[in-house]
Amino acid sequence: MANYLNDVSRTFGEYLLIPGLTTKQCIPTNVSLKTPFVKYNTDEKPAIMLHIPFVSAIMQAVSGPDLAIELARNGGLSFIFGSQSITSQAEMVRKVKKFKAGFVVSDSNLMPDNTLADVIKLVKKTGHSTIGVTDDGTPNGKLLGIVTSRDYRIEKDDPSMKVHDFMTPFEKLIVGKSGISLSEANQKLWENKLNTLPIIDDDQSLIYFVFRKDYDSHRENPCELSDATKKLLVGAGINTRDYKKRVPALIEAGVDVLCIDSSDGYSEWQQETLHWIKTNYGDKVPVGAGNVVDGEGFRYLVNAGADFVKVGIGGGSICITREQKGIGRGQATALIDVAHTRDEYMKEKGVYVPICSDGGLVHDYHMVLALAMGADFLMMGRYFARFDESPTKTLRVGNNYVKEYWGEGSNRAQNWQRYDMGGNESLKFEEGVDSYVPYAGKMKDNLDITLGKIKATLCSCGATTIEDLQKNAKITLVSSTSIVEGGAHDVILKDQG
Repeated sequence: MANYLNDVSRTFGEYLLIPGLTTKQCIPTNVSLKTPFVKYNTDEKPAIMLHIPFVSAIMQAVSGPDLAIELARNGGLSFIFGSQSITSQAEMVRKVKKFKAGFVVSDSNLMPDNTLADVIKLVKKTGHSTIGVTDDGTPNGKLLGIVTSRDYRIEKDDPSMKVHDFMTPFEKLIVGKSGISLSEANQKLWENKLNTLPIIDDDQSLIYFVFRKDYDSHRENPCELSDATKKLLVGAGINTRDYKKRVPALIEAGVDVLCIDSSDGYSEWQQETLHWIKTNYGDKVPVGAGNVVDGEGFRYLVNAGADFVKVGIGGGSICITREQKGIGRGQATALIDVAHTRDEYMKEKGVYVPICSDGGLVHDYHMVLALAMGADFLMMGRYFARFDESPTKTLRVGNNYVKEYWGEGSNRAQNWQRYDMGGNESLKFEEGVDSYVPYAGKMKDNLDITLGKIKATLCSCGATTIEDLQKNAKITLVSSTSIVEGGAHDVILKDQG
């Protein structure tokens, strides 16, 4: 006979937060949303802290390099989707790592005998307007000059014109020498009113570029999530099939964290994957695992070496796993259960393993509920799929603008590895749908509103940190009629059109 659980499988929509004492210190500007990202000993600090508790879902329709860049600039982190070739995924990781590094290795280079036509072609290919002119056209050749968009006019100049005729020659360049610090390089940029500072060695070989825009970007994005060398942090999704080839390529590309992407993480396949990565790379790269919906699954993955654990099966807006297989659990109930086990584990071992709530978020206040119930950070797909930075097309359907959004379990994604049950079988039925989401514009504009709501809610709960919220939040179950009461009712709404 099966084992029966007595608790009811509940969702975030069945709960509300009870206000706590809002002290004079509980104002939005005092709220910190920093949160641990990977496991750590309780007497130490986490190796990685997120500045906001958001990560983007491991999905083709969500986590491309453009969204990864923008989310990291705002304090969160993206996991580049793994349902693509190893080469393609590694290249996306490289694009994020190269976006802002302080000292940037030049990947747009030509020789003096190249032509303006070559310059135009290279700019279109890379999107970079600054080109290093070296004796051999390589990133570390002898620097002879640079070309920027100010050195030529596409409409008037002859495409066959040689680079050496219009480049800024080395003799007129202000450069930095090997060993210069980033702060010194930035100071040199400002003192000389430059946009670009080439860094060379004693042999005049090009080593790096330092760009003024990178300094401005960091100033405009104080919550930016970057490493000690000012490179943005980025994650990548992996599966339990080709990890022995995929993981080395992603690490070589500079990935900061990995996450096993699966609809059901409580499996020996994930245990073997974690064991292989930890045996071969140790703590060089953290690895998250999941998804699970109870404490038993959590302990299994933590004992296997997981650095964080994802919680949630079937709660995503485009996921139909519960309909197809009858597998899953209400997201609130799953999260409460796993968080309780996480806290027990911490008391037993002195090790804190962060948990990520994945799915079930309908309204912004659900995000605060998830954090209060024990989540350290939230993984979201639909939320990020709406923005300019997601990789899908913006379309007009009827009178509305929308973005395409499909699940990794849909036939469109063809990501059978995520639903792999072993053996040689591929995807036999869909566990996700193909859909649209309302287009919402730029990420930052929307993110500022969402984070503003979260901070205001924390203040109403009498908390200024996520840790305070988890210790002191009061949560109540609600009836169906009180849910109705919570919205606009008994009035005639004005036409907003």
